[in-house]
Amino acid sequence: MVSELTPIRLVVLDMAGTTVADGGLVERAFAAAAGELGVEPGSADHAEKLDYVRATMGESKISVFRHLFGDEQRAQRANSAFEKAYGELVDGGHIAPVDGAREAIEELTAGGRTVVLTTGFARVTQDAILDALGWRDLVPHTLCPADAGGRGRPYPDMVLEAFLRTKAAEDVRQVAVVGDTSYDMLSGVRAGAGVVAGVLTGAHGDEALRAAGATSVLGSVAELPALLNGGG
Repeated sequence: MVSELTPIRLVVLDMAGTTVADGGLVERAFAAAAGELGVEPGSADHAEKLDYVRATMGESKISVFRHLFGDEQRAQRANSAFEKAYGELVDGGHIAPVDGAREAIEELTAGGRTVVLTTGFARVTQDAILDALGWRDLVPHTLCPADAGGRGRPYPDMVLEAFLRTKAAEDVRQVAVVGDTSYDMLSGVRAGAGVVAGVLTGAHGDEALRAAGATSVLGSVAELPALLNGGG
């Protein structure tokens, strides 16, 4: 339940898996990145790396590739291949809004709240998703890790950047952070957000989201306005 003393003024929403249904495009794009670096499909090495990608959903992708491939040059090659493959899938019409996501965002903004859309992808990919969905003008602010100094989740940087950039809230307890991954939850907890809500339309389940600090777990983002209005 949201405290009446700290009404939520700023909502920081994740994109893929939370407001955007991408049908597993991250794993398909990872396959392209792994292939670029010579990781054989079906090998133990491929399976181990894919497990890491699944566990770190929500994190900045370049950070993931730095962990997987070590040196910066190989990480950048993998990241470029990933972003190129993901962008082609987006251009091919393989994404769609989560049911009720646009309506939820419009209800939140109509109620006087500021909404910021965030992602672990690079700016070029975030913009491609926004264009594909016709969401360019849906919210005034969108953030990727590069917009917040380069660190993505689980660091709180994008949440705090949204707080500073929008000036929509006076206190971090007036911020709600919503996402589908453990790292989304950790970023909200570390930012001091008053509401840290997980959704079950993406990568991680109820147990993992709560273990990472979720104060609420929703079936989807469509239930968020009711939660923030005190009905959840």
